[in-house]
Amino acid sequence: MPVCHALLQDPKFYTLLLRIDHELAALARADGCQCGGALHRADYPRKPRGCPKELRCDHSSRLSFCCALCRRRSTSRSVRFLGRRVYLALAVVLVSARPDGPTPAAARLGAALGVARRTLERWRGWWREQFPLTPLWRATCARFMPPVSTQSLPSGLLERFTGAAHEALMRLLIWLSPVTLERGRPLV
Repeated sequence: MPVCHALLQDPKFYTLLLRIDHELAALARADGCQCGGALHRADYPRKPRGCPKELRCDHSSRLSFCCALCRRRSTSRSVRFLGRRVYLALAVVLVSARPDGPTPAAARLGAALGVARRTLERWRGWWREQFPLTPLWRATCARFMPPVSTQSLPSGLLERFTGAAHEALMRLLIWLSPVTLERGRPLV
């Protein structure tokens, strides 16, 4: 996991995530609106935390669309944002996956990102209590062998995605992207 934490400062990894988000947005736009109208770009402004300051402007909007006919909004899946959280998904996954307890590395990571202890506890509660109720988890949890304990989320998931640290994390974020669209489930 320490290698993964280095990705929080890697501009190339953030560029890769932005490119993936643009590809996911292009797919959503190609699907069009349910009413048959054309989708026009109408991004949501964001004030992202958990990324280097020099990259914040690249991540200051969530890619979204608005139908030309019915005016209905359509937001694409995202690997950069995890619901309405102000921290980027990368930070939410990596900070939540750090081991319990006050280790020096965990303290440095939390301090570097400015994640309050209460925020971290909310994230961990979401991973352990709400995430297992999502359609994504319920539909795919049986595919992980050996099974991933809900008490080990998200680190148990990160361990299941293979490859170099950046590849495994990228695969996990892509796998999690349907959760970014869920309606009716609070993403505290």
